[in-house]
Amino acid sequence: VLLHSAPRRFCRQVFASPQRDDRRAKRSSKMLRNHCRTALVLVAIAATSTSFAPTSHKLSQASPRSTRFLSAAANNGGVTMVAAPPAPAPAAATTAFTVMKKNIKQADPVPQSGIDQAVELMQKGAMYRYNVPDAESSVVSICEKEITEYTGHKYCVALNSCGSALFLALLCAGVQPGDKVLTNAFTFTAVPSAIQHAQGKAVYVETEEGFRIDPDDLEKKMISSGAKYLMVSHMRGKLASMDRIVELCEKHGVYLIEDAAHSLGVEWKGKHSGHHGKIAAISSQSYKMLNSGEGGFFLTNDPVVGAKAAVYAGAYEGLSVKHITVPGKEVFGDLPNLLPNYSLRMHAVTAAIIRPQITTLNERREKYNERYYKLVARFNKLPHVYIPDQYPEVTIVGDSIQLTLQDMSPAQIEKMMDACRARNLPVELFGDPSNARYFKNWKFAPADCALPQTEALIKSTIDIRMPLMWEDSDFEDMYNVVKESLTEAMA
Repeated sequence: VLLHSAPRRFCRQVFASPQRDDRRAKRSSKMLRNHCRTALVLVAIAATSTSFAPTSHKLSQASPRSTRFLSAAANNGGVTMVAAPPAPAPAAATTAFTVMKKNIKQADPVPQSGIDQAVELMQKGAMYRYNVPDAESSVVSICEKEITEYTGHKYCVALNSCGSALFLALLCAGVQPGDKVLTNAFTFTAVPSAIQHAQGKAVYVETEEGFRIDPDDLEKKMISSGAKYLMVSHMRGKLASMDRIVELCEKHGVYLIEDAAHSLGVEWKGKHSGHHGKIAAISSQSYKMLNSGEGGFFLTNDPVVGAKAAVYAGAYEGLSVKHITVPGKEVFGDLPNLLPNYSLRMHAVTAAIIRPQITTLNERREKYNERYYKLVARFNKLPHVYIPDQYPEVTIVGDSIQLTLQDMSPAQIEKMMDACRARNLPVELFGDPSNARYFKNWKFAPADCALPQTEALIKSTIDIRMPLMWEDSDFEDMYNVVKESLTEAMA
């Protein structure tokens, strides 16, 4: 630094002969002091830059643009310094961070005509289904008729929930206290709850790929348990190999009930689900294809079963005549006196809310499915993601999507879910200790055997709703959130 700072003349003076005169010597001494001060300041600046600045911004490596902020000037034997601004931090690698803008729990809205009719009924106070002169004047009876026209069933009883429909299905099938009832190990807690409500004992069957009941394990459990009832659950609208299920039930003398809560609009070989069993139950809970908050329908083609369901639900005395979709009064006979009344009826406001939604089921199914298949194609290309196909006989309703995460540890899956939540996409793991779809959480009806196949599947599968009212851009965001979260979890 000293050599760069001192002019040649100064160097000559420093190293001149001692015989020079005193005047020149004094001048040289002064110049030496000034240049030494300048040199020391520059050395200090260099040391400071080396010690505290990032390596890429050391003084010796600084660009002309950055070094121009540094200057030193000798003034009457001193140095004036102009400080440089802080060196910029090295550019970090940018990571995409998509945030969902809408609520994944958004339910389908009620059409205005349903709202108008519900308000009219409330204004009149006509909410009780039997407070009408005849069946044709009952909004509930009309709703039941419209449901049967859509599903193809002969008899229908509208209830306050699908859970009530499942409970009544077991009673109508003849389940007695202590009877064993086969059902999916992967289903919602309402299914074993209905079995417990009917005082039966649940026997859980393993789950195959695609979240369906495993027919091979079903037959083994039919034989080993001796159970004579099967409540097969079409969880998330996934239909099992129903023709084979019927064959097994006929072979072993098992009464088949279909929990079709999630399969309204789902078809098997072009026929609506719920026709393989003797009884089916569908739901109008908020996150189903029909949204009335709560509600359900009991469906059957058996007249005696239909009559029993109406009485259990609350058709006491001769009130069955105010139904359209139940058998004639002669079938009821003395049933109103022989069976208890559990008062599980649907009220008129619920039916009014549901009715206009029935007419749009197929239209909405088409919209759901178009989006579903597009997303599945993209998700299946992501590393670690697998979404199995449903059976070719099935016409699906893609109102939700399930991603099985392969070759990922529990910690990685949890990290991926945390990353999704941070992006406002609260995905759910079926096998989470707090999830009502995890059989180990059903302590009121515990499994009596290990279910490793089901456990492995639900411990690695996340569930994501696909709200009808979302735009295509929202599903693009959903895809990006999942992709980014996987990358983050596996980093």
